[in-house]
Order: sequence, then structure tokens, then C-alpha cells
Amino acid sequence: MPPVTKIIIIFMKHSLFFFYFLFVTGSSLYSQWKPAGDRIKTVWGENLDPNNVLPEYPRPILERKEWLNLNGLWDLSIRPVEQGEPNEYEDRILVPFPVESSLSGLAKRIDDKHALWYRRTFTIPAAWKNHDVILNFGAADWKTEVFINGIKICTHTGGYTPFGINITPFLVRGEQTLTVKIWDPTDKYFQPRGKQVNEPANIVYTPISGIWQTVWLEPVGSRHIVSLKTLPDVDKSVVSVTVGVNTPSAGASDYAEVKIYDGKKLLSTTRSIISEPLTIPVADAKLWSPDSPHLYDMEITLYSDGRQTDMVKSYFAMRKISIRSDKENGYMRIQLNNRDIVQYGLLDQGYWPDGLYTAPTDEALKFDIEKAKELGYNMLRKHIKTEPARWYTWCDRLGMLVWQDMPSGDNNWRGDRERSPYIDTNIEHKPNPAQENFFKEWKEIIDYLYSYPSIVMWIPFNEGWGQFRTKEVSDFTKQYDPSRILNTATGGNFSRDGDVLDMHTYPEPKAILFDPTRPNLIGEFGGICYVARGHLWQDDNNFGYIEFKTPKEATDKYEEYADMLKKLIRKGFCGAVYTQITDVEIEANGIMSYDRKMIKLDADRLKKINREICNMLQ
Repeated sequence: MPPVTKIIIIFMKHSLFFFYFLFVTGSSLYSQWKPAGDRIKTVWGENLDPNNVLPEYPRPILERKEWLNLNGLWDLSIRPVEQGEPNEYEDRILVPFPVESSLSGLAKRIDDKHALWYRRTFTIPAAWKNHDVILNFGAADWKTEVFINGIKICTHTGGYTPFGINITPFLVRGEQTLTVKIWDPTDKYFQPRGKQVNEPANIVYTPISGIWQTVWLEPVGSRHIVSLKTLPDVDKSVVSVTVGVNTPSAGASDYAEVKIYDGKKLLSTTRSIISEPLTIPVADAKLWSPDSPHLYDMEITLYSDGRQTDMVKSYFAMRKISIRSDKENGYMRIQLNNRDIVQYGLLDQGYWPDGLYTAPTDEALKFDIEKAKELGYNMLRKHIKTEPARWYTWCDRLGMLVWQDMPSGDNNWRGDRERSPYIDTNIEHKPNPAQENFFKEWKEIIDYLYSYPSIVMWIPFNEGWGQFRTKEVSDFTKQYDPSRILNTATGGNFSRDGDVLDMHTYPEPKAILFDPTRPNLIGEFGGICYVARGHLWQDDNNFGYIEFKTPKEATDKYEEYADMLKKLIRKGFCGAVYTQITDVEIEANGIMSYDRKMIKLDADRLKKINREICNMLQ
């Protein structure tokens, strides 16, 4: 046998052994993971593949072809917050599930005196040579410090928005080490936190900490796109596209090219220098609505000195949300695409029994939206939480209107809770970190979600929780995004700021107040409780606003409330939010069970009732 042949055979044997070793050790590594605890789970959580966690590209509205998913098992250590990186990591955690969740594999609780340390290694693909590399976090709660190969490169505060870092200067040959420290005091500090509390009860729930959305890498040019803002103008049949780049000033020859497609048909190609928004005609525009959620695709290419440096795919929709005066009847109406609309939907907390803040799979993330559509609703109110970008894309694609809340903050900085439209809600409170944290994250949330057509309403404050400097918050929000309706204070602590008057009435919908100068809404009502045995977070002491023993009884009461709502709509109300889409922990007042395995009310009757409400002004 020739020496070369022997060398090849030896190499093949060793290579096969090497790949077999990787396969066995990799399989063994993931075989160490299993869901923690004995709480109920969704079917997606029960069948979760730890080798393939949330594999879909996480940001479809600004999508690159090349990317590397870093979800999976990471090392984890819980250490006193003042200590540095540990020498040993005692646990393994399945990212991106929060440490408190079952699907993390740990279901551990931490306090404000401890921090989470994450660690994993990765290798940059050879094809990315001569590219910059961006490390992206969908979201991590709350204070996140990022280290590459032992060098601290970033600190980010906030639990609800994405952030990315150019890690190129800190890369080494071969394997890279990524370390992340996260401190999350939940309700022990002045931070936006939504319904997370350290002592869950009734309508507040288990806290989440650490990484809770996808982590990924992508290659880019030295000059690259960091943001897109699209703003449709239905009346003028144009769309404005603003391309944000990674450096504040562009070269004289730098420009962006935007191609718009309707399906596979190229409609237009437009070019502009980076500093100028592109205003692009959309002839014979197909308008987006819940009944016809038409999306146009975009391809955006960045050129510098005549050379392509970046390209992303995106989409937009032609839709308009506005308010008109019905002078004949003495009230105001909300319009979609210049037509009166009733917005009727569900309160959506975005909690999962197995993943808490994190849906087990993309199919699960889509499921709630699909079910709401099937049951005849046209809107979801995302309640004091944000979601991963794919959730909003599913709303865009499926045709679901969204009212987006700001996650509320610490109760120590709440304002006066008087339920009157005439109180002075601009009383100065002692300055504290809460106000600074609020403004920072609220601006980041608006930036993050600006281009999603499904979002038609911003809600900074809920029921007075953490409410402060109402006029200032209202003015900022309206000036920063005048294209959407502003619901400054849903459910109380009302003022004349904002575009609507929105009250919460439990259990039945009723007109506590009425403002003829603004659209009137019922931002929450219902809460009908039917306890579905076998699908509960806990067996006893479940919470609801009014309880029934059978699905029929619960559905009968729902229909009674729906008839009340119809009367209000005829008298000038514009929409309502029923509580709620699913049970959440000890709240048993969902349309569906917490594990999503059961629709608790009569689905056929719900669909008929809901469609009648949504179609009342058509």
C-alpha cells in the first residue's frame, strides 16, 4: 500500500473518531438538560428539542442572510453581585429561557444580592473573514455586562429591548469565549418590570431574570445598516424609508438603494444618500387591515465608495390609524384606513407556564395570535411587556392590531390614583432613578417597534402604576411618533393628555366616564373565571373576577357582557379589551387554559359574538 494511501486511511479513521467524539459528547451534553419542576407545560415545551432552540432568524423586519444562532446550553453560575467571574460554573442553562423557568432546566430564583454569570464558546465561520461581527441580544433582564475573551465591551440596562455590539476588535484566532453578567433586582429597584414581582400573587407573577430572547451573531461590512424606519402615508400613496447606519456621518458617495416588491414583482428601485429619508410612491396601494394583511417586501442595500457594504431584507404595509369627529352624534371615532373601526380584542400578558416570558417555540409564539383570529378578535393588547420581534411580525402577517403597553415600574413612584379625567397628574415627584430608566427604555421600545404596522396604539401608563409627569411623557410620545394613537393612561389616573379616554371596568363593561372630545374605550373588562381542572398552575385559590362552574355558564355571561358592550359602541365607544387570552399562573380567567391545551369557553359562540362586535361599524 503506498504511503500516501496509508496516511489518508489513518487521517480518515482519526477524523471519523473525532466527529464521533463530537457527536457523542454533544448528545451527552444536551442529554443533561430536562425541564425543571412539575408545573404544567405546553405541548411545545413537552416536545422541546434542546439541540434546536428557537432556530428561526429572530428579526424578520431587518433580516440578514448570514447569521449564527447562539441559543442552546451555556454554563451558568449564581454569585454575589459584588464578586467577579467565577472560576467554576456549577450549572448548565438552556438559553434563551430565563433562569426561573422550567425550560431553562433550573427553575431557580435569585435576589437583588446575586447576579447571573453565563459563559459559552463559539467559533467564527471562515466565510466571515474580512467582515465585522455583531453580537445581538434580543433581550436580557436587567443590567447586562458583556465580555469577549475576558474583555468587558458593553453594559446595557433594560429588560425589554434588543441591543447589539460590534465584537470584531476583541476576537482572537480560533475559539472565542463569551461571558455575560446579569443583575436583576426585579421589584427591589426602580426599573420597568411589568408584572414581575418577587412574591407572586393574584394578578402579579413569577419574575424572570437574565437572557430571555435569542442571542445571535451576524457578519456585516465596516459600514452597515443598524436600523430602518418606515412610515406609510396612505392618503398620498407613499412610504418614507429612513436607513440608519453605524457611523453618524456618511461619505459623500455613500447611498442606500431600496427595492420594493409585491410578492415577486419588483415595483420600484429608489436611491438616496444616507442622510436623506427616501419617499417612495406606492401606486394603487393595497392597504393592510386585519381582514387583508397585505405586506410589501423590501430589499435595502448600502453602498460606500461604489462598493456594496451591507444588504438586508424587510417589509412594510400601507395602513393608517386616525381619529375623526362624528359631529352629528357628538362623539369621536377611530378609523383604520379612513374607515370607522371597532377594535375588540384580548389582554395578552405574554406568559407561558414552562418558559415564563419566553415562548417555547416560534410555533407557540404564533399560536396565541392565530387562536385570537380564529375566535373573531381583531386586536391584542400586549400588557406591560414587549415580545420578541417575531411576535410582531406574526401580527403583521396574520392581521392582528396591537395596543402596546410600556412595562410598568416600581409602585413607590406611582401617582395619584383618583379616577377622574380632571385631576392634575403632573404633580412633581422627587427625582429618582425610576424616571430616568422609564424615559430611556420607553424611547428604546418605540424605536424597536416603530416600523411594525400592526401596532396602532402606544400606552405609557396602566392604572396609575409608576405614573409620573404625565404631560411630559404624553408630549414626548406624541412628538416622537405622531403616526399612532396615544393612550396615555389606561384604566385610571386620567388627564386630558393623550388621544383617548380609556377606563377599566370589572367584570361588566360600563361607561364610568365619557369624553365627547376624544374616542372612548374600555381598556379592560371581563375576567370571567372557569377553573379547568388538569390545566392549572396550582390546584387551589385560583383568581378571577367572577366565577362559573361550567363552560356554558361562563359563555352565557360572556354573551351578556358582549350585549352590554354593543350598546356602548352604539353610543360612541370605539373598542374594548377582554381579560384575557389565557390563564396566567393563579389567574384562571383566560379564554384558554395556561397550557394552551383547552379553549375554556364555547369557541363557536365566541367567534360569532366577536365578529358581530368587530363588524358593527362596517
